[in-house]
Amino acid sequence: MSTGDEVLLREAEKIALAVGRMLPGLCEVVLHDLRDPANSVRAIENNLSGRSVGEGATELGLARIHDPDFPGVLQNYPNRFPDGRRAKSTSIGIKNADGVYVAALCLNLDVSLLTGVAAGIDRLVRTEEQELPLAETLRARTADGLRSAVDDFAARRGRTARELGTADRRELVRELRAQGWLQVKHAVRTLAGILGVSRATLYNHLRDETPRTPGAGEGEREDGRTS
Repeated sequence: MSTGDEVLLREAEKIALAVGRMLPGLCEVVLHDLRDPANSVRAIENNLSGRSVGEGATELGLARIHDPDFPGVLQNYPNRFPDGRRAKSTSIGIKNADGVYVAALCLNLDVSLLTGVAAGIDRLVRTEEQELPLAETLRARTADGLRSAVDDFAARRGRTARELGTADRRELVRELRAQGWLQVKHAVRTLAGILGVSRATLYNHLRDETPRTPGAGEGEREDGRTS
């Protein structure tokens, strides 16, 4: 056996040991010596498959031995442990200076341990589709945010804020109220400046968009809220 091949195997054995011990109980790491397929398992760290040192090569190992053009890395393919547990495997072939496969480093991740966790996380982050009485955002309302909301509304119509006509302004007021922007302090005064109209004009729009109950005595305050 080549001294160079043996050096490769010893170095690969260090990697198998380190990776296996980094992922205890979760990932099995097996180093195969492909020079001796009948006794190929040279090292096994974090044993999850029940194999022992000295056992024979797997089908992939035998394929590498017989085909120097076999893929060097097979990444994240589905597999199963002997007891039926699902696994995700990666097989890395190691060639010597002559281009001959002399070893394979195989990682077998026990994904069955993670299935329940993944299902629990999925339930935790799942939301329910439903119609809300208004749109909610989890950010503080500011005058700058109001300006951005107006600019976005106008851009969707291919206009600037000051080019919006009466119908668009009424729709804008309706949308801003539904989104809670008229709760911003001095919202009407700020909005009037953005649109280039008088506050009286905006109050008219607000009254147009506010259902009235005769005799209720409800009035509009400057911030657009009712009192």
